[in-house]
Amino acid sequence: MLVYPSSIDLSSRTLRFLTAGLRARRQEIGTRWRRLSVGRQALLVLAHLRCGDTYAQLAAGFRIGIATVYRYIREAVDVLAAIAPTLAEAMSTMRTKAFVILDGTLLPIDRIAADTPYYSGKHKRHGMNVQALTDPFGRLLWVSPALPGSVHDLTAARQHGIIDALADAGLKCWADKAYQGAGRHIRVPFRGRRLKRWKRRHNTTHAKIRCLGEQAMAILKGWRLLRKLRCSTNRITDIVKAVVVLHHTSTAG
Repeated sequence: MLVYPSSIDLSSRTLRFLTAGLRARRQEIGTRWRRLSVGRQALLVLAHLRCGDTYAQLAAGFRIGIATVYRYIREAVDVLAAIAPTLAEAMSTMRTKAFVILDGTLLPIDRIAADTPYYSGKHKRHGMNVQALTDPFGRLLWVSPALPGSVHDLTAARQHGIIDALADAGLKCWADKAYQGAGRHIRVPFRGRRLKRWKRRHNTTHAKIRCLGEQAMAILKGWRLLRKLRCSTNRITDIVKAVVVLHHTSTAG
């Protein structure tokens, strides 16, 4: 296998943050020696999450075994997922916002047609459903645990407690048509083909606001691993949490 130098479009601050977390983990469990230093392990993990490099590619590039790559990545994901904000913690930040934007997306997974629970009829593919909350400027605030792709967005939002949390906080929220019936505090566009002129203007304004949430989801999928997940579905929630923590670190002012 040929090996060549590459780059990762992340700041050195992200690398330092992950390195510090891994160093604390090694000290906690009393690790004495490993094939890679904490800095090299952090670099390996970022290459996997950001660039989507496979275990085989990383094993060749870092001159270690595939099993070692797997253990390094799993350890780092667990470390990051443990410090990801919960919905209750994120709500403290959301209460300072004028409103938030709620949107759902499908993270594609590598599954066969027999895996019915993971098949999304809306997207015509297999995947995992995640819900995201963003601020009025499109900055990502919180991402939910992953559910099978067949789960409807409104059902997922209710199951995660998002609807109740927003209602309790008295926080206004913009969302798309999938959230019809969520409550008066969830603002959705009017449905129908022959709408009155004022309703069409409302939908146009609504779409301009809500598109900022879609931009945040596109930024999230800038982490290329999320474009096609090939791991166990049981690990996807932790991977999403890890990506969110790193995303917040890389965009922190």
